Amino acid sequence: MSLYQKRGVSAQKEEVHAAIQDLDQGLYANAFCKIYPDYLGGDNDHVNIMHADGAGTKSILAYLYWKETGDISVWRGIAQDAVVMNLDDLLCIGVYNNIVFNSTIDRNKHLITGEVLKEIIDGTSALFADLKKMGVKIHYLGGETADVGDVVRTVAVNGTMTARWPKNRLVTNERIAVGDVIVGLSSAGKANYEAAYNSGIGSNGLTSARHDMFAKAYAGQYPESFDPHLPHEVVYIGEHRMTDPVEIEGFVMTAGKMVLSPTRTFAPIIREILESDFEAVHGMVHCSGGGQTKCLKYLPGPMRVVKDNLFSVPPVFQLIQQASGSDNREMLQVFNMGCRMEIYTDQKNAQQMIDISQRFGVDAKIIGKVEAADHKCLDVHLGGEKYTFKA
Repeated sequence: MSLYQKRGVSAQKEEVHAAIQDLDQGLYANAFCKIYPDYLGGDNDHVNIMHADGAGTKSILAYLYWKETGDISVWRGIAQDAVVMNLDDLLCIGVYNNIVFNSTIDRNKHLITGEVLKEIIDGTSALFADLKKMGVKIHYLGGETADVGDVVRTVAVNGTMTARWPKNRLVTNERIAVGDVIVGLSSAGKANYEAAYNSGIGSNGLTSARHDMFAKAYAGQYPESFDPHLPHEVVYIGEHRMTDPVEIEGFVMTAGKMVLSPTRTFAPIIREILESDFEAVHGMVHCSGGGQTKCLKYLPGPMRVVKDNLFSVPPVFQLIQQASGSDNREMLQVFNMGCRMEIYTDQKNAQQMIDISQRFGVDAKIIGKVEAADHKCLDVHLGGEKYTFKA
């Protein structure tokens, strides 16, 4: 059993998928988000989308950093995580504008103050203001904030996004085909719309990242920060304190801030790509839960995805792997490993997409291709080895 499983989490979410298998799967089985008829408007030329996600256990890292340093601004990053984990999923079906957002914040009032709530809410509003300047309009319609200390040990920050979208402007992944190439967008570095270096961590695998990176002392100081049922040997097994300085690619940041890097949104880039040549986009996958294996769930038929030219693995993932002792196979299934967005397209269209991304300061390149096969499968090349996964 992996460390990830011992900590009570699953990268593949097998039990979740089993629980929802009888629900309506929407109009397009291979689309990254569920897409439904236009129940709100009754128009056959439009569809409705409602999507829910959140910052996950990354909020516990913010809690630890805030308690140790008094820096309340880290909660603005958690607000961004909750938004972007919704928004960048919607990007994968072609939705990037006129979106409604509703937040859900559940807190333990004894530990999470009103000032923290204000930072999260203000951070959400500030992010929407920045996105609007880049042509991505999201309307913040409030939400629910509940004091549920009997349920939540610290705080859970989540949200729901809703959109009504033209059916002829959807990306459903049905056009992914043998011969396509995959343009990957880097999760790390500093985009020209970001205020600081981004480690690329995103908002997946943070349970493992937190326990693998940070010191056992946190278990005694903040017992509210982890599940008391966890085996002692998997709780905070790392060497770092939140404030330890780490140098990454010329940037110096604390270990805590490195793992708390807000999830980068690719919305400005994807908006421009879709508006410049919508037909060139055959499919998109957000490498979130499931990491580099996420694409297997959304292939429209038997085919082999080959990722043989990924970005160099960013330092944050190298540090996590060194601390945990996890092998490459597990890392690929849990973390994005430096590439969090995949665009499936023709070879002739790839360079234009790469150029657009690079104009925003986000590295991009062809990371792989789609080949013929008699079943859905994936080959990932990493560290001189090939790792094969099946759907």
